Amino acid sequence: MDATSGPDAAQLVDARRRVGGLYAWWVLAVLVLVYVVNFVDRQIMAILADDIRADLGVGDAEMGFLYGTVFGVFYALFGIPLGRLADGWHRIRLLTIGLALWSAMTALSGFARSFNQLAAARIGVGVGEASASPVAFSVLSDYFPREKRATALAIYSSGLYIGGGLSLFIGGLIVNRWNATFPDGGPLGLVGWQAAFVIVGLPGLLLALVVATLKEPIRGLADGIASPPEPRPFARFFAELSSVLPPLTLLHAARFGRRALAANLWALVVAGLLVALVVRVTGNAPQWIAIGLAGYAIFSWAQSIRRRDPPTFALIWGTPAFLYLVGAFGLISMIGYATAFWQAPYALRVFAADRALAGLFLGGGGALGGFLGVILGGRLSDAFKARHPSGRILIGFVALLGAAPFFIAQFTVTDETVFYVVAFLASVFASTWVGVAAATVQDLVLPRMRGAATATYFLGTTIIGLGLGPFYVGKMSEVLGDLGQAVLSLYVFAPLVILLLVLLFRALPQAEASRVERARAAGEKI
Repeated sequence: MDATSGPDAAQLVDARRRVGGLYAWWVLAVLVLVYVVNFVDRQIMAILADDIRADLGVGDAEMGFLYGTVFGVFYALFGIPLGRLADGWHRIRLLTIGLALWSAMTALSGFARSFNQLAAARIGVGVGEASASPVAFSVLSDYFPREKRATALAIYSSGLYIGGGLSLFIGGLIVNRWNATFPDGGPLGLVGWQAAFVIVGLPGLLLALVVATLKEPIRGLADGIASPPEPRPFARFFAELSSVLPPLTLLHAARFGRRALAANLWALVVAGLLVALVVRVTGNAPQWIAIGLAGYAIFSWAQSIRRRDPPTFALIWGTPAFLYLVGAFGLISMIGYATAFWQAPYALRVFAADRALAGLFLGGGGALGGFLGVILGGRLSDAFKARHPSGRILIGFVALLGAAPFFIAQFTVTDETVFYVVAFLASVFASTWVGVAAATVQDLVLPRMRGAATATYFLGTTIIGLGLGPFYVGKMSEVLGDLGQAVLSLYVFAPLVILLLVLLFRALPQAEASRVERARAAGEKI
């Protein structure tokens, strides 16, 4: 079935058989592998950080920027138009193109010779990877019924931890062996960290060929709300792109009249003034210019959605429960992302650990712990959901508070073996929330809005989590002179997370129960 034409009766029968069936699990398996590659390409920089820092002559704050901010901002911003494209175009084709792009840009990262060149490659990786989860969340929500959806999305999300874990071991092993074999640089003058980028980037190009063979599901069929195909998906994509990409944002706002343009200009001025103030205080211009750009682009996009698609705006930006979710799990992800990045450099600096062994124990332990935690969290959340409309949200408290004692121990113990053991235990608790947040996002909106909702959700986990977490720890490491204390200082945000989770728990039942009614009130024809 083509995404631009409706299904006939035979196609509907065939599609219904695939919902929750064996083929759905095959699709899930392939998408988990895609997510593994996604996080190998994203996370490998953690084990390479000290080598990159020495070769490029940058500090911890700049490494946090390279790993988190520059990737996260473009990942989030391009996730908005690509999420919209996932709502209207052939999702399998979109994922195939995105996978090929980010894999190629990961390989090109290995040829970087400067901070700016590596930052440019990381932008490309972020843009490509922005296609992955909007497509996967939407496709899996159409292949699995509601009662199995959290488990399916939790299994998919386990690729985060498997890929992140494999990246540390593979990266450490490649660097050790490459540098031992080519102490003065190997073919093309590549040193160990550069070779690691090239080697992990190439397999994704082959995986893209497998993804291209998957069948496109019918939107909304699993929920009994089959959505018609989008007649002009690329027109909506470019409209979405112009709503987030300056200076096209000004032209886009002008389409809605002088008041809209004035509001957009005012937001741009405010963002510029705030950036100038923070840069003056901190001196980290690239970091805060990127964050300011993200903040302005998000405002511009929300302003556009409110005028172009009131039902989508009502169920996302107009729903307090959705905003509480983005804030709470964005902050939880900030702790997770920052810890995942900085624990390998911490082991190398504090314990003088062997790079390959540190990658094996942190990567393997993180992969196993993350996999166990995310599956456990998904199953428990479905059980809690059956007992209370907001039951899933209790897992957020487990992730935040259950992991805290192990995180504290991890960055205070003096024994390397104990460090790896508590890191594993921390990863089990810290990963329980991932499938919970993903499933809740899907349940708060209508099927046609899932791509846009996923993109909005990832604004929190990338702008807050990636854009601020790794940089914050890097900056605090420079200020405090102690990387361990810098990581532990992340828990100053815990009271805010708890407040947002409480608000979400209280608001969620009504928000889920009223989604169709509120969409109709905003103009949705269903």
